[in-house]
Amino acid sequence: MKRRQIFGFLGIAIAGLLLAIGLPLVPSPVIASNTSILVSAAASLKEALEEIKPLYQQSKSNININYNFGASGALQQQIEQGAPADIFISAGKKQVDALEQKGLLLPGSRTNLANNRLVLIVAQDVVGINSFHNLTDNKIKKIAIGEPRSVPAGQYGEQVLKKLKLYDRLKSKLVFANNVRQVLAAVESGNAEAGLVYATDAKISNKVKVAVAADDKFHSPIVYPVAIIKSSKNTYAAKEFVQFLSGSEAKTVLKKYGFIVS
Repeated sequence: MKRRQIFGFLGIAIAGLLLAIGLPLVPSPVIASNTSILVSAAASLKEALEEIKPLYQQSKSNININYNFGASGALQQQIEQGAPADIFISAGKKQVDALEQKGLLLPGSRTNLANNRLVLIVAQDVVGINSFHNLTDNKIKKIAIGEPRSVPAGQYGEQVLKKLKLYDRLKSKLVFANNVRQVLAAVESGNAEAGLVYATDAKISNKVKVAVAADDKFHSPIVYPVAIIKSSKNTYAAKEFVQFLSGSEAKTVLKKYGFIVS
């Protein structure tokens, strides 16, 4: 047998052995020291993601995670206008769908991170509010809600009020906020008697209480899609972080803050 054929057979045998024991044929890219990735994420994820960061960096100390929190619609517009971002985590499908349709996402990188619930909150000392229909009461002067065009929580809230045929009756009471955390702050400060936020937002505050949770059938599913931006210069590092977010450690933190994960 010729030497070339022998080496050929040896190569095939070694490749088969590597595959059999689970080792990759192509080595993983080496991530440079002090690599930074920017995660643009819905404001409602702030506390959970900030707690996840040091957990990730225990094993990936060479990767710096930076966050840009805001309303999902505003973050979507930033990315569309060329603002830097490696990962986008939205509080709604609509914003990620729009980026995907424009070819701005890395193909195959999109996945769902978690789910949430929409709740009606009031200040701790408010009594007698245990239904959305109670919002028509004269003692409720202002109802804080996210701007539906850019804030998914506002979008879901609008859907609920319209489904219950309350939107037109309450329109004059609605105070629109730039993100869901501004809605929470408005109720906490007394600038609004009630507000529509996620269950996770209500959970972090000791100044408000949940009056009632919205029935899931009254609004679109509250899902948090995550995807890598196609223009990212650090796609491998971004993929690793997204993979970590889907792991058990990150899921434990998300559950702690009230997110629904599978």
